[in-house]
Amino acid sequence: MSTERLSAYAASPEEIETTPKLVLSRYLLNMALCESLYPALQTCEIALRNAIHTYLTTTLRREDWFDAPSFQLTPWAQLEVRKAKDKIAKSGKVVTAGRVVAELQFGFWTSLFEAHYEQKTAFLPRGIKAVFPHLPKSLHKRKERKGDLERVRTLRNRVFHHERIVHWTDLEAQHDLIVQIIGWISPPLQHITAALDRFHAVRKAGLTPFLNNPMWHVGEAGGAGV
Repeated sequence: MSTERLSAYAASPEEIETTPKLVLSRYLLNMALCESLYPALQTCEIALRNAIHTYLTTTLRREDWFDAPSFQLTPWAQLEVRKAKDKIAKSGKVVTAGRVVAELQFGFWTSLFEAHYEQKTAFLPRGIKAVFPHLPKSLHKRKERKGDLERVRTLRNRVFHHERIVHWTDLEAQHDLIVQIIGWISPPLQHITAALDRFHAVRKAGLTPFLNNPMWHVGEAGGAGV
């Protein structure tokens, strides 16, 4: 691990100094937090894209709804679809609607809640009820739900790109939002996610398991340290 990467876990303004042991423990806690968020993030992403795909397939009566002349994707979204098709073709596979849907990035799906799709397509606002059947009617607000999905996307990108999240003070609220969105789509999926979820346990334990890990004693006994 590079010094530059670990420097993000070094002293904060209120600290006088930070030991190598504390720095690495923070790094390991960050890794554990990212791992604990994976089940919720993965379920949320897959559930969202499948719900949108099912609704638009039914509404436009074709699985490749993203190619339907009547469904006007933004130029950016059109580019994302082309990139997905090219990647599938280059891998030697047949380009099918299912493969395109699976290949499209999370940002594509969150972008479908932009104002463009309320003005230029039949997706919104009716699609909100179809995608989130368990969302209270009072919350059927495109802009606010788009904001929720963007928060999830930001966290998802940091987690999947192994970036620092351990310092986020609202991480509990971020996690709860992901689980809530899953519940808006499918309560059974929310229960499954809860069965796999270790986030609160990891967050509550904090640095202690890593600071007290036997690995430090092994390093000290060997004379090399960490």
